[in-house]
Amino acid sequence: HKPLDILYTLKGYQHLNISFSHFEKLMNLEFHHKDPFDRLIISQALTEKIQVVSSDEIFDKYKIKRIW
Repeated sequence: HKPLDILYTLKGYQHLNISFSHFEKLMNLEFHHKDPFDRLIISQALTEKIQVVSSDEIFDKYKIKRIW
């Protein structure tokens, strides 16, 4: 294990790999956000029904919970 992996485990975090279902959601995602990487994070959050840690208020235009 890498040191960061151990920290993630201790804090209860997990890595989230990109899946085909994330890309499917991305293809139909409203275009509030223009950044492709942020759009992928949003599609993952919507698909997995998880929270996102970000200070970017544009995330609030999507039906996800944003922390920060």
